[in-house]
Amino acid sequence: MDETLESTLWNIQQRNLGEPEFIQSVKEVLASVGPLLAKYPKFAEQKIIERICEPERQLIFRVPWQDDRGEVHINRGFRVQFNSALGPFKGGLRFHSSVNLSIVKFLGFEQIFKNALTGMPIGGGKGGSDFDPKGRSDDEVMRFCQSFMTELSRHLGEYTDVPAGDIGVGKREIGFLFGQYKRISNRYESSVLTGKGLGYGGALVRTEATGYGLGYFVQQMLAARGESLDGKTTLVSGAGNVAIHAIEKVTQLGGKVVACSDSKGVVYDEAGIDLPTLKRIKEVERLPIESYCQSRKQARYQAGGKLWEIECDVALPCATQNELTGKDADALLRGGCKVVAEGANMPTAPEGIERFINAGIAYAPGKAANAGGVATSALEMQQNASRDAWSFEHTEGKLAHIMKDIHDRCLRTADEFGAPGNYVQGANIEAFTRVAGAMQSLGLI
Repeated sequence: MDETLESTLWNIQQRNLGEPEFIQSVKEVLASVGPLLAKYPKFAEQKIIERICEPERQLIFRVPWQDDRGEVHINRGFRVQFNSALGPFKGGLRFHSSVNLSIVKFLGFEQIFKNALTGMPIGGGKGGSDFDPKGRSDDEVMRFCQSFMTELSRHLGEYTDVPAGDIGVGKREIGFLFGQYKRISNRYESSVLTGKGLGYGGALVRTEATGYGLGYFVQQMLAARGESLDGKTTLVSGAGNVAIHAIEKVTQLGGKVVACSDSKGVVYDEAGIDLPTLKRIKEVERLPIESYCQSRKQARYQAGGKLWEIECDVALPCATQNELTGKDADALLRGGCKVVAEGANMPTAPEGIERFINAGIAYAPGKAANAGGVATSALEMQQNASRDAWSFEHTEGKLAHIMKDIHDRCLRTADEFGAPGNYVQGANIEAFTRVAGAMQSLGLI
């Protein structure tokens, strides 16, 4: 990073003290854009970086609600509306005890560039709460969602800000949120939230989109190296929505997923993860992944196991930020891994990224590889706006095309700026250029 960018980063750090995840995401982008600023010095003169790194609006609000025993709880709600140069703010809501302003800002910052890479007219934002729906009854979740939306609703709209789901926010939560928005606004504005149920404006493929898109992106990464997914041994961290559908698509494309994980341990199945069993355990019964071994006797479970020490060709981190450390990266490289693509947001720590890039393997950041979810959310908005509903095959075809286009543009841009094969450089420069160009066109915003 050159001196000017180092100074810019220092100033951003001083303005955002105590926000390590946000600063990490900013640093990752700034480390890539030096060649772009050298080519287009007006971006620096017009303080595009400083403007992109400062959210247009940051909302923090109180969320009071009552549990089934009548006890009052107070949680904190967030919505960071980061950048709307390309379109209305778009990004998920995360309900998890770890949520704080730094987490929401890093997610929102990443979302700006992820959304830009889709080529669709959507800006970047993110939100959520430190409320954890795990172990809560449907009635408790409903009361929380109604209280949360009562405050957030005044800041939303199909031309303003369109949230979706994220960790802890699935169809149940989206339904409660949309019901309260409808009640308050007196409008059936179906495109104000995405990830809805199919019975009231949801889109086919939206549930599968992030994981499926990741599978398609990996397929393109291998194709660019003259290979395919056929027979490739694959590891997937996590066992939530993204991980499950990544496993499904990789398997459909010929890969063999032999291990996955949850917060308590790792399951290894040499014959390949059995998807119906995994779905039943995690989506229907909501049990720890250890239960997988009760149905698949040949599978092995290790509490607190080290997933990345298993030999593989492809690794897909799909759990949470900074889950894959420098030591994990070393283990993957020793085990013969040739492709790493992120299904979660910023799951690889900086030292891990450095090791992958230095080793010359194919490594794709989440803003490119997991963009399928938000791309399909934008397709849901299109269907809502036209009062239309597309078939699964039609929507999945569009998703596959979008992921191939993102992949190809990342590689072309990396080549153009002297970093062939570097998906990080290509994704950051391609996305930054699109957002910066729009900001220039719109004047000083």
